[in-house]
Amino acid sequence: MVKDLLAFLDASPVNFLAVKTLKERLAAAGFKEMDSTAPIGTIEPGDQLFFTKNDSSLYAVRIGRQTIADAGFHLICAHCDSPTFRIKPNPEMVCEGGITKLNTEVYGGPIMSTWFDRPLSLAGRVILRTDNPLQPETRLLHVKRPLLQITNIAIHFNRQVNDGVKLSKQKDMLPLLGIVNDQLEAGNMLMNVITGELGVKAQDILDFDLYLYDTAPASTFGVHDEFISAGRLDDLSMVHAGLMALMMSGGVPETTQVLAVFDNEETGSQTKQGAGSPFLSSLLQRLVFAQGGEMSDFYRSVEKSFMISADNAHAWHPNYPEKFDPTNHPMLGGGPCIKFNAAQKYASDAVSAAIFASICEKAGVPCQRFVNHSDVAGGSTLGNILASSLPLRGVDMGNPVLGMHSVRETGSVADHEYCIKAFTEFYKL
Repeated sequence: MVKDLLAFLDASPVNFLAVKTLKERLAAAGFKEMDSTAPIGTIEPGDQLFFTKNDSSLYAVRIGRQTIADAGFHLICAHCDSPTFRIKPNPEMVCEGGITKLNTEVYGGPIMSTWFDRPLSLAGRVILRTDNPLQPETRLLHVKRPLLQITNIAIHFNRQVNDGVKLSKQKDMLPLLGIVNDQLEAGNMLMNVITGELGVKAQDILDFDLYLYDTAPASTFGVHDEFISAGRLDDLSMVHAGLMALMMSGGVPETTQVLAVFDNEETGSQTKQGAGSPFLSSLLQRLVFAQGGEMSDFYRSVEKSFMISADNAHAWHPNYPEKFDPTNHPMLGGGPCIKFNAAQKYASDAVSAAIFASICEKAGVPCQRFVNHSDVAGGSTLGNILASSLPLRGVDMGNPVLGMHSVRETGSVADHEYCIKAFTEFYKL
């Protein structure tokens, strides 16, 4: 199973390509892609559908035997974006000697120092001109060769580098792209890469959403290959676990299954493709209506539903034990973690936590608890954002990882396998 996770991570360097990979796998498993602007039509038990929004969020559904109004939904929610660097418009900056760097801005909250001196490349989407200005063409871009590097300054020019250095997002984090060979190349180097990769004309390119990613492949390490080293474990490992559970739970379920993969969690989720959007709510309503239900049936279905908000947690770090809660610090290899927060940054409460712990027990999977050290501020995630618009019972959970938001995070092979078992058990209920 872990080899499939590594392949999934390597194929999904950015949100758009993660959704592309999900679409391909769902289609191969018999799921039908639906047009979000068209009527859903009649749905029957066992029907498998999926919808997308903005090419960067995806919602897969398998219809259950029981009507949605009577049984509700079993939802697993995760996100496909990760901290990185976005290429700005007009990005090329030609310096002395023809050295060209790209102007970038930070996306999310990366540990910026981890991005230095690594082979990087570009991935995202490019928007092309068509005859209809309201319907441009979208092409995905995945440059698979090392193309860029954010380069450190030598220690001889910064003797305090190992004492802690404040990095400038505008000055220090600009990647090198190349050296200009001739005047025609100046200012056109990035565009030449895009047109060469996609086989299109420069005049047909209207805009792009392009991001940096680390080209080093995902891998395992450790004496027993027990650790996972990869970019974007947060949160593509949870996306993969949800996808595998959906595949492995096959057949016609009792309760309608939903896998919702959102975008823009790392920047607050307040976009049309994020968890703060009404898109999921409206989609679930349409499914109820497709079974002949009314709005009151949708409200009933929400009350009967259960949501697992799956976003990674912090594993106990052997070099920094003082940063962790003294009695609730999950260990790598100890199983998925239920996340709690008194300020309601997580959706978990005693009831939803008990439900998820029981699911883990039924699946034969260990379960841990995570609470922040009271002097250390934590982050938030999908669960409470979704619950503010859909009053679902739900739990926030995730597998423990080290180095969250580093260019390469560290997880556990055992935990990933545990999580898939727990999610599969949940979908079968």
